[in-house]
Amino acid sequence: MKTRSASKHRRINRVLIYTLLIAITALMIVPFLWMLSASIKSKTEVFQMTPFRWIPEIPRWENYREIWTKIPLGTFIGNTVILTIVVTFLQLLTSSFAAYAFAKLNFKHKNTLFLGYIATIAMPWQVYMVPQFIMMRKMGLNDTLLAMICLQAFSAFGVFMMKQFYMGIPDSLCEAARIDGMSEYRIYRSIMLPLSKPALSTLTIFTFVNTWNDYLGPLIYLKTESKKTIQLGLKMFVGQYSAEYGLIMAGSVITLIPVLIVFLCLQKYFVEGVASTGLKG
Repeated sequence: MKTRSASKHRRINRVLIYTLLIAITALMIVPFLWMLSASIKSKTEVFQMTPFRWIPEIPRWENYREIWTKIPLGTFIGNTVILTIVVTFLQLLTSSFAAYAFAKLNFKHKNTLFLGYIATIAMPWQVYMVPQFIMMRKMGLNDTLLAMICLQAFSAFGVFMMKQFYMGIPDSLCEAARIDGMSEYRIYRSIMLPLSKPALSTLTIFTFVNTWNDYLGPLIYLKTESKKTIQLGLKMFVGQYSAEYGLIMAGSVITLIPVLIVFLCLQKYFVEGVASTGLKG
């Protein structure tokens, strides 16, 4: 009787857990599906509830063409692609290189320096936002993509994540390589980087998404229209065509496509990277 009761109790718990997970998944997916639906509707059909149709009788695919003519969307996407690719590459390079030093090299005050650097994660960006702006202005980098690149090329979070991964690699590999005469740069390039593909993929996703979706940074540093990013471009479009909800949703869908592509390409490494870098709960 006790065994049967325990089995029934486990089944009930499993049903409740699955129901909760399905409800949470629906809450996450429904807004995205509504955005897709609204992107092929006219502005009068977007909020039409009686009857509500996920797919309109006459899909308005023209929204995806018109959005390119209303604003210089190609310029905004090009600027965002350049900024995102350069920042992602530099963060991968600087974070992995610094993490190797903190994880596998011995030097004076290593732990103190690492803790001081990682402590900056807890500091809100608004605290040092004004000093950064003044510094960029004195360097003559305001209203340039280079200002954004310089400020985002280094990441304390990236160093922490990569160090956690490198700590899991046996020190004997590095010691054997040193005995064979390999320099630290070659050990980093030939041993550590090939082994850190899951962690690098995870950091790529985080950095790419954060840089692509960044709004406040470009808003502060970029003023010329030809240098603005896609997020600023969409905000400009909303300000000019606030009633064109179909076009706004079409633009939002376009901005999501690169993020989805990057995630789908790297998802097989993502879970492994999170598990091996100490980011899981």
